[in-house]
Amino acid sequence: MNILIVDDHAVVRQGYASLLSTVLSPCVVREAGNGDQAYIMCQEDAPQVMIMDVNMSGISGIEAARRILERFPDVNVLFFSMYDEVPVVTQALNTGARGYITKSCTPDILIEAVKKVSTGQLYVEHELAMRLVVSRPEQKDQRLRDMTQREFEIFVMLARGLSVKEISDELCISNKTVSNYTAILKSKLNMTSTAELVHLAIEEGLVKVGVE
Repeated sequence: MNILIVDDHAVVRQGYASLLSTVLSPCVVREAGNGDQAYIMCQEDAPQVMIMDVNMSGISGIEAARRILERFPDVNVLFFSMYDEVPVVTQALNTGARGYITKSCTPDILIEAVKKVSTGQLYVEHELAMRLVVSRPEQKDQRLRDMTQREFEIFVMLARGLSVKEISDELCISNKTVSNYTAILKSKLNMTSTAELVHLAIEEGLVKVGVE
């Protein structure tokens, strides 16, 4: 895996570079001190994953990500920031980034996030994901905030039309476990069919009709 860490604090970059190099070996981890350096490094060799801070000297991480993704759309950007305010997270994800986690998260969350976004999947730290959902002004159903992280993941996957086997393969859990979670979700939401789950997800803007 080819990873680029973009942060204007050398100690931060080096610490996470060491962690990722050890846990995700074999991989190549490079460092950039700001958005302009990151752009130049992408021209030389675009990374598979770019871990980007939001607040840096020079152009912001959000603006840097926007410029980079316009030129290099295959780069999977993961924002890794001290900021956890919903407007900031929303703005960051609107650049086309694949994920957002906070610097207060545990190392295993960072590793999981990097693995997820490296394959093009979306990853937003659970607490942030819940806040994004409940903060939507058009949201009608507050039951989503009571879901666990796993329930929420499976809910969205079901709504996207994934089969039990596809979900079990992606999450590395058994078909029976997926079926159990599906039953729990239907009970929590007082629904009897997957079609109703899909309808709710569409109403809440989590799934868009006709959009891959």
